[in-house]
Amino acid sequence: MPCDQSSTCLYAGVAKRDISTHAQNVSVNDPLYLKVLVLDDGIRKVAVIAMDTVAIGGPYDVKDDFLERLKTLVKQEFGILDVMLNATHSHTVMPMLCDDREQLQKAIEAVREACSDMVPVKIGSGTGYEDSIMINRTLRLKNGSHWTIRQANPCPPDHEVESLGPVDPQIGILRVDRLDGSSLAVVYTFSCHPLLGVPDGSITANFPGFASKVIEENYNTTAIFLQGTGGDVTEVLYKDITRPMDSKPVGQTLGLSTLKALKDIPTGNVTMNHITESVQFPRRTDIPMRIENLQYERNILLKSLINTSLNFRSFLPLYIKYALNPDYPSDYSYRYMHEEARGVRELRRLDQLNKQRIDKYLNNITIMEKLARIENNISTLETYLKLNEESGEDTISAEIHGIRIGDFVMVTSPTETLVEVGLNIRKSSPYEKTYVISPSNGYMQYGAPESYYDKGGYEVTECMLGSGWQKIYEEKAMEIIGRL
Repeated sequence: MPCDQSSTCLYAGVAKRDISTHAQNVSVNDPLYLKVLVLDDGIRKVAVIAMDTVAIGGPYDVKDDFLERLKTLVKQEFGILDVMLNATHSHTVMPMLCDDREQLQKAIEAVREACSDMVPVKIGSGTGYEDSIMINRTLRLKNGSHWTIRQANPCPPDHEVESLGPVDPQIGILRVDRLDGSSLAVVYTFSCHPLLGVPDGSITANFPGFASKVIEENYNTTAIFLQGTGGDVTEVLYKDITRPMDSKPVGQTLGLSTLKALKDIPTGNVTMNHITESVQFPRRTDIPMRIENLQYERNILLKSLINTSLNFRSFLPLYIKYALNPDYPSDYSYRYMHEEARGVRELRRLDQLNKQRIDKYLNNITIMEKLARIENNISTLETYLKLNEESGEDTISAEIHGIRIGDFVMVTSPTETLVEVGLNIRKSSPYEKTYVISPSNGYMQYGAPESYYDKGGYEVTECMLGSGWQKIYEEKAMEIIGRL
């Protein structure tokens, strides 16, 4: 069915390829995909690509030169000048993907298929809502610092936690229909780390894969998930030790919430625009100072360790005994009554001494947990100090891509962007449906707000960028959005 000659009509094509690893002795639970949506307004084409991988570049399956090689080939063969390439950021065992050559081959195949099957489309956008499956993993402590929920270190003591950080419950949805009303593609974005995996620990696309499966099976379409600003957001059950880690229920919940909103989105003829620009982000120069501060904190904690008569073998039964019955921990209540009737307090004195022993041991455990976290943070900072020093440069070039499809706006970031930055961009944008898509078109680890750098969370520890990156990014993103 051709477009009405009196109206503006976009053409679109979709395709996907399985890019899962072929490695022996590696089990694949569900396929990892590369999915492509190509849009053409008669003037220029743009390719929106999602890959089920951790990042586009960096120390993972997709090499640093993949994006440039892909852009060169799609420009030569298909005349596509603009590519938005997003990593869904799925974490699973390595290797996740097929080898470098096959990754590129399958990407080109998918773009070729999408370009060969272009059809006129009507497009609409909308928003869904989901707040039950995720949490900001970087806890706000009463002393003003941040402590990130991770498998690599314990959680902070409950009494030290003040509050939670923000999340973005909005699901951004782009509905792409053929002219007969059937669905060609559903593009949707949500902000959350995919970390849970599946119970047997095998390869998985995590919740984005399970969510897309729900959408595709119920809507007869191709569902393309784009990761948002999930840098400091994770599944709420990430640290749950009472059940196997399983991302399937998380994905099914997200898929159903997306479907709920999708059915009410009207479609029509829309225009699009896309812009790609580069900026220079500063590399960090404060890492030596951060390491020195942590070493000082470590020394203070070491000096606060106190002598204790207990070891773990004697502590655990004693702790359980006193937790079971704090009022009469040493024996039945009648023994205490008998002593009181005789004017004797031997059991009470024993309890007082044992409680002191327990408190001393617990104090040392708490210090040990904090020391373990500090050691991990120092090691991580040293890694990024070395990385920045070896670059020999004060800045790093970053590509930012903006695309407007009707009133639906996406702007990329090459960092694992923290949710506050994404919320800032949306709040400042003239388009209500504005989404930061990250990590995309490169990989530069975490992108945290400037105000977080003194607070010690994980996202400002595994971090190569100076705090000034945020201002540069937000200004450039808003400039691009204003020109879309």
